[in-house]
Amino acid sequence: MEIFGSRLHRAIDERGPLCVGIDPHPGLLARWGLADDLQGLDRFTQTVVEALGDRVAVVKPQSAFFERFGSHGVAILESTIRQLRDAGSLVLLDVKRGDIGSTVSAYASAYLDPSSPLYVDAVTASPYLGVGSLAPMFELAAEHGGGVFVLALTSNPEGAAVQRARTADGRTVAQTVIDEISQLNRGVTPLGSFGLVVGATIGDTGHDLAGVGGPLLAPGLGAQGAGAADLRTVFGSSLGSVLPSYSREVLSAGPDVAALRAAADRVLADCRAVLPAR
Repeated sequence: MEIFGSRLHRAIDERGPLCVGIDPHPGLLARWGLADDLQGLDRFTQTVVEALGDRVAVVKPQSAFFERFGSHGVAILESTIRQLRDAGSLVLLDVKRGDIGSTVSAYASAYLDPSSPLYVDAVTASPYLGVGSLAPMFELAAEHGGGVFVLALTSNPEGAAVQRARTADGRTVAQTVIDEISQLNRGVTPLGSFGLVVGATIGDTGHDLAGVGGPLLAPGLGAQGAGAADLRTVFGSSLGSVLPSYSREVLSAGPDVAALRAAADRVLADCRAVLPAR
């Protein structure tokens, strides 16, 4: 069984360092001339899959924008996941789940068990009930070759009050998350399967990311205000582990398939100009 970190490393080598989100929020559906309903949702996602599924390393559907339509929206999400995997993209489901005990185990089974209709390559997770509370998710990911990206330093301004708070040993909460995820990746090459989410808009973090050993997902690029050049400031010597993530900057080029591809190619070129050659 090939671990997620190895699959991601290969996908980046073959397709380039880029993750594109699928965020079908009402404003974007309207911009595409689509109704804010199941038909609009399905048309939007089908177009993104056609445009990018066979050329982008990682595609990141935002689960909430499907869940808001209830069971029929989740069915479209299931179909989208299958189609993306068939097209060769790795699927990172943006769910930011976090809980304890049997509940976090159930979340893990929903997304990281190959028997689930929502089975994906990796998920995002929230560590704010304690990183240890996510152990069932880490364990199932390891069992089935999946990945988990844990929130560490996020782009939203509200996050700093929690993430930069100091613990008893003087480290920030974010640094304790970083250090615990680093332990999960120790000794794994070429890339560990447990990553962090670090926003591209936050500037110099003042945190040590050098020993993470896994991928660093960098949302906040494009419409949220950060450019590829900002990655140097945020990640410094850890730049080689960064997976840049764009959503609206690419999606706003739709619904034309060729325009979506051109937008993805443009931001990928921007990132390649900044990230170290592999």
